[in-house]
Amino acid sequence: MKNPLLLFFVVSLIAVQAQRPPRGADPSLFQSATLPQTEVEQRIMKVLDDLDRNHRRGNMNVPVEDGRLLRLLAESMNAQHVVEIGTSNGYSGLWFLMALQKTGGHLTTYDIDRGRADQALANFKRAGVEKDVTLVFGDAHEKVLELGDTPIDIVFLDADKDGYIDYLKKLMPKIRPGGLVVAHNMNTRQAHPPFVEAITTDPKLETLFVHMDAAGVSISMKKR
Repeated sequence: MKNPLLLFFVVSLIAVQAQRPPRGADPSLFQSATLPQTEVEQRIMKVLDDLDRNHRRGNMNVPVEDGRLLRLLAESMNAQHVVEIGTSNGYSGLWFLMALQKTGGHLTTYDIDRGRADQALANFKRAGVEKDVTLVFGDAHEKVLELGDTPIDIVFLDADKDGYIDYLKKLMPKIRPGGLVVAHNMNTRQAHPPFVEAITTDPKLETLFVHMDAAGVSISMKKR
């Protein structure tokens, strides 16, 4: 397999789908939490922990495992520009920002709900990462057209499911070769069929599905 990023995805897929730890291994090791390495990571993890414990109900946040996946993807590919559709209270954005502290990148995130946007901004400030975020309030279907020419490394879709295909069409030209489109809620109960067809039949994309026993995540690489 010549593409190292694709190889990484395949290895990750095998790892996350494994149902049993190797014989003789301590099962608790396979439930390990993220271990902060720096003071910045400690601040971010403190906010994430608070959101997990006290603010998950009523907010459309990704599970912890999916958040860790987002961080891992962004940091491993040295992402410089991540675009997120569906900010919620900033939970998934904080996982991206943990990676972007290392890569020197920037997050542009969109939400149509003023209350959620205000919560997210407050959480970014609590974590001390607000300078690395541009939070856009409004309809992302229209607002993404105002994006500049900075190439996008990762697009993360976690908003109106029947709108995914429109976001894909509008943002694909801005995604760099080798960049990713990551979509949440892609299990068979929630995924929008036209979007699934779009990312699995386009020869310009290589798509994998992970965490399908939960919310489900699709990862599509724009081929070089």
